[in-house]
Amino acid sequence: MYAAFFGLTQPPFSIAPDPRYLYLSERHREALAHLLYGMESGGGFVLLTGEIGAGKTTVCRAVLEQLPAHARVAYIFNPKLTVGDLLNTICHEFGVVLPTRGAGPATIKERLDPLNAHLLASHGAGQHNVLIIDEAQSLSPHVLEQLRLLTNLETNERKLLQIILIGQPELRDMLARPELEQLSQRIVARFHLSALNESETARYVTHRLKIAGWKGGAVFEPEALHLVFKLSRGVPRRINLLCDRALLGAYASHQHSVAAKMVHQAAIEVFGEAPAQSRTSRTAAKPIDWTGLALGALMGACVTGLLAWWWQPSTEEPSSASVAALPTPPSLQAESAAAPAPQSAPPATTPAKQPQDLASLPPGPPPIDAWITSEDDAFRALGLLWSTPLRSKDPCADARRSGLQCYRTPLMTVNGLRQLDRPAALKLQLPGQGSGYVLATAINDTAVALSSGGRQWRMPLTTLSSIWAGYYVTLWRTPPEQEGRLNNGYVGTAAQWMEKQLGALPPGQSLPPSAKTLKDKVQAFQEANGLETDGVAGPATLMLLNRATGVDEPRLAKPKR
Repeated sequence: MYAAFFGLTQPPFSIAPDPRYLYLSERHREALAHLLYGMESGGGFVLLTGEIGAGKTTVCRAVLEQLPAHARVAYIFNPKLTVGDLLNTICHEFGVVLPTRGAGPATIKERLDPLNAHLLASHGAGQHNVLIIDEAQSLSPHVLEQLRLLTNLETNERKLLQIILIGQPELRDMLARPELEQLSQRIVARFHLSALNESETARYVTHRLKIAGWKGGAVFEPEALHLVFKLSRGVPRRINLLCDRALLGAYASHQHSVAAKMVHQAAIEVFGEAPAQSRTSRTAAKPIDWTGLALGALMGACVTGLLAWWWQPSTEEPSSASVAALPTPPSLQAESAAAPAPQSAPPATTPAKQPQDLASLPPGPPPIDAWITSEDDAFRALGLLWSTPLRSKDPCADARRSGLQCYRTPLMTVNGLRQLDRPAALKLQLPGQGSGYVLATAINDTAVALSSGGRQWRMPLTTLSSIWAGYYVTLWRTPPEQEGRLNNGYVGTAAQWMEKQLGALPPGQSLPPSAKTLKDKVQAFQEANGLETDGVAGPATLMLLNRATGVDEPRLAKPKR
């Protein structure tokens, strides 16, 4: 009704799950990373909880879109079922044919046997079976216990069924009950999705307006945008309802911008009453240290290809002065295979030195014709920073011969970038203009230095995510005398080196006396650094151990004196 009045092609705040409007905040991407990590962990449960309307289903849809081809998914969205009905539904979703029998319902065993046979056969065919249960807070403890028993179906290598539970916060309380302790211990990854903070709320509003055809102009006045956050408490579904009704009110009043009083009136109409602006909630957005979550996600991110991000140059901090004043938000459209590739830029022949003062650099990002066009060339450019030429067709093989190893993840965050503290190649993306890599060579509290071809630019951290969706590649130094690719610190000479390093941690980082075995020590180190405490010494653990013990590697941040 009001779309044309505001110069839009369609209503921007429908609560229908239109994938074109998909917006993943940093915490949504963290949740996505945790789910993907859990799904690659070899079985068991993965838990995602969040308030009503926080975006759990959005994250779930993103997971489904990124599953590998060998994954088979059963999705249950109505979990108010008995054990028998639940097993029937699971069998139906996986295409398992149950044997016919005489009068009376089938027994649990008569359902489990063909399901187990099916899972074994699909596992033998290289398939990965995933069961997703939405609104799982509606499951009874008895049904949850039966789900736990389903995870007993396994081979010597892994569980045959991965179960993802998605539900409201009370699901966490339910799983904390003593009678469900065995299930809780089988949760390999868990994440609670909180609401958006105020700046994320503004970017969310701007993003949806942009997708709906917004061409600029202050649709929401500053006070109105601030009030949207206060009254919605940063919950996406509440934001949609509130903004939709506020735009309708502005249209009815022939006003081309939404004032705070219109948002207040919209809240009365939508929520029944206007919530007090000072109201606090368990979902109220507060600044959160996402470092630990970023690194936990980093370990398990294993999918390729993410989302393209729309960008408008801006070197200023985001402001709530108006929606139009915000940096143009991330438009999470799928990257088009038909998008033209950027012009080829020659790989850097000389490494960019770490600038003494990022403020002295010209504002970025680098022009698209300076981007590195292939990941192999990005690794070659990184090799120069390590004084290690990587000249062959396989730069990662060259790196291994020099005691280095390539590392990549599609789900890095700014906090993770800072914590790993090493030069990296970031994949930048512009819809319709292709994608490419630039090097991150320095970082401070507000900006990152982006480099290519020996030139450098300064990019504010607040706007980096508008062109960087999280794809990250870097190099790291493997333990001395380690030969070949290393995924686990317990292999080869790495184990002895790792135990020595863990015993030589600097003051303030030493391990507790209770850590006796090598695995105990690894887990204690992981916990202290915000990693998943699985005891697996993967690349993230070893990179942080290198940093903690002073292994000679290039750094991203200038050392503090």
